[in-house]
Amino acid sequence: MGLKDDMPVFARHEGVWAGVYRHYDATGKLIDEHQSRIICRFPDDGPFPYHQTNHFTWPDGRQEMRDFPAEYRDQRLWWNNELITGSAAELPLDEKGRSVVLYWQFVNDPDLYLYEMIQLSDDGKKRSRTWHWIRGGELFTRTAIDERLVNRDWRAEDARLRKAA
Repeated sequence: MGLKDDMPVFARHEGVWAGVYRHYDATGKLIDEHQSRIICRFPDDGPFPYHQTNHFTWPDGRQEMRDFPAEYRDQRLWWNNELITGSAAELPLDEKGRSVVLYWQFVNDPDLYLYEMIQLSDDGKKRSRTWHWIRGGELFTRTAIDERLVNRDWRAEDARLRKAA
């Protein structure tokens, strides 16, 4: 069996997602908001069975793109790159098959880590994500992300991006 068979909830995230990231400080004050376009790939070939690309756009025109290829073992996705180390696992207590939990630690700031919870709608076309950022044992930021599925065909999105470059 492989990644998609072993992690069917996560496999339902395959495709292109558009949404909004909202970051709040520990008191609940909004400190940042920006648009996102996330590509979740499950390639049939190549060194990584999962590869995510995040493209962010701020109202002032700033843009940022980050790639997160992941390995698969022990029924988890594992990241280990210059920014983060961590893993993603499906939540076995969720009998409805909607939940994935991630843990990341930041490579350049080992005192900083976060937990992410992803909730996928039953129709697989919407998802909500929350991050709890912890530094020195204390919550200092929360992130709320609301997304909708744009297209299951991530290959078409890759082709569009290559053409635009």
